[in-house]
Amino acid sequence: MNPRVKKVKATRDYNLIIEFTNGEKKRFNAKPYLNSGIFLELLDYEKFRKVRPCFGSIQWETGQDLCPDTLYLESKKYSNQNL
Repeated sequence: MNPRVKKVKATRDYNLIIEFTNGEKKRFNAKPYLNSGIFLELLDYEKFRKVRPCFGSIQWETGQDLCPDTLYLESKKYSNQNL
């Protein structure tokens, strides 16, 4: 089982900086997910930035979420220690 989300922060360029339960920090590019379906409304940055950790994954106020395994496996190592 992959680590779960501990902290998350949205960036202006529609990336998510995620700290996982194993201490790793990674950058997840959310842009490809925002072009269809229920994710379209997250193109509004004010909605996108309201992401929060939820049961080991992430969720937005408007109900969208992503699989924690997808977040971990598709994200890239993030070297900046500030989250």
